[in-house]
Amino acid sequence: MSKDALSPQYREDALAALRSTAEPGEELDILIVGGGVVGAGAALDAVTRGLKVGMVEARDWASGTSSRSSKLIHGGLRYLEMLDFALVAEALKERGLLIQRIAPHLVKPVPFLYPLTHRFYERPYVGAGIMLYDTMGLTSGNSRGVPMHKHLSRKATLRAAPSLKDDAMIGSIRYYDAQVDDARYVATMARTAAHYGAAVANRVSVVDFLREGERVVGARVRDSETGNEFDIAASQVVNATGVWTDETQAMVTDRGQLKVRASKGVHLVVPKDRIQSTVGMILRTEKSVLFVIPWGRHWIIGTTDTDWNLDKAHPAATSADIDYILEHVNLVLKTPLTREDVEGVYAGLRPLLAGENDSTAKLSREHVVAHPVPGLVVVAGGKWTTYRVMAKDAVDEAARALDEKVPESCTSTIPLLGAVGYKADWNRRHRTAEEYGVHVARVEHLLNRYGSLAGEVLELIRANPALGEPLPGADDYLRAEVVYATTAEGARHVEDVLARRTRISIESWDRGVSAAPAAAELMAPILNWDLDRVEKEVAHYLARVEAERLSQEQPDDVSADAARLKAHDIAPLG
Repeated sequence: MSKDALSPQYREDALAALRSTAEPGEELDILIVGGGVVGAGAALDAVTRGLKVGMVEARDWASGTSSRSSKLIHGGLRYLEMLDFALVAEALKERGLLIQRIAPHLVKPVPFLYPLTHRFYERPYVGAGIMLYDTMGLTSGNSRGVPMHKHLSRKATLRAAPSLKDDAMIGSIRYYDAQVDDARYVATMARTAAHYGAAVANRVSVVDFLREGERVVGARVRDSETGNEFDIAASQVVNATGVWTDETQAMVTDRGQLKVRASKGVHLVVPKDRIQSTVGMILRTEKSVLFVIPWGRHWIIGTTDTDWNLDKAHPAATSADIDYILEHVNLVLKTPLTREDVEGVYAGLRPLLAGENDSTAKLSREHVVAHPVPGLVVVAGGKWTTYRVMAKDAVDEAARALDEKVPESCTSTIPLLGAVGYKADWNRRHRTAEEYGVHVARVEHLLNRYGSLAGEVLELIRANPALGEPLPGADDYLRAEVVYATTAEGARHVEDVLARRTRISIESWDRGVSAAPAAAELMAPILNWDLDRVEKEVAHYLARVEAERLSQEQPDDVSADAARLKAHDIAPLG
């Protein structure tokens, strides 16, 4: 295993390093609170500038908003219509960077159809917008990393997507964006920050901020695995807690607060064979847009956009949310999708900056960085695609308050672990398959998840061939991946593995129920679990699945939230 692994021992060492900051002269330059895409991005940004950095995450990497997105890296075509050219240009520049330099193993181009339904005026209007989208991508300073758009006739559209109703459109425009496994990306970024020297620890929550007069000088934290509390001292604290921004800010001040509103977005996962198409689709709805996104052997269909004022850790999809998505996608499909076709459902919360507007669909996706009191920087808003810019802006703001001169951000040139050598490894995948005695499809799967670190997973299989077997009920994933998630990627619980290090919880018909016991048994020796702990882990995961299923049968948010909260969070080990 590489020295960069987020192993159980690494976590112990990171906690010890964070604890030691309370000694005089040992404080961090920057403590990042929140291990989503912006927090992990800020940790990587700060540590690659040469700063002494720590990051804590209350639950698991990307366990909030950052693992429940549409999985798209995109400029945001609809922001062009809002004439938000700066936001689109920024996002397209980031898309090119991610595809080509930062994470080519995790961010891949994907084609979409934009169906046209009105003769004469719509094609030139939409075509001009998509031409602008492509051109802005070209002028972003990098090569775009995706092909140019193409106009398709009605016949060509139906060839590309035979499942579309014959009268659903008069033609289409095919254009490209990109997609990402969002949870894997964040875990990999946390690991990359650790590789450069940041002390990062998940399952560590902030219970209070440390103060000297008005200045914030660190945080009091609790290790959720043991219940132990300790202080972390830091010159600057960056609050990157997304939809929890209001709660974490309130520990310090009620002055100059950024206000963040949570907007719920629900997505459905259906098998690939339910929709015959070689491309994804973007469909207009009366409220927003609906994406049909290729996702391995599945489609992801979403999203909704509604206000959410209930539990933020476990937003619940309702029966009405599911019906809304099915109803809108069925407007264009020859063979309608039904509830029986839905394999997985997930709900996430977008952290939108609260404005005067009542509709969350119209709130801006711009981000804001504030310094409400000395020692505390808050970053909020934004969109997944532009996380790197948000992280840079937050660290810039914190760096201004540090005594020494801090170098400029360099994350535009820093590939994530697994990126360097990925193309070469992809080109030799057939030879790799022969060397390890596994099917080339397995090697491709591993390369698309781990990049050039795939060899570390294959070495686990070479040492123990039983790890080359797939998990029960989840044929795409190998037992070795559970071991790797636990020894190298910071997974602490069965839920971490099935919901985020893999996507079994949304991709398998039983939502990971069959895989849970096998996963727990594989994790047990690594995390020193006894039989009682193994049983608790499995029971917790099954209760989570049951609560989610029950919530998705409820008619409204309040009853769905109550059903979801019947499954409690995993208890401490102590």
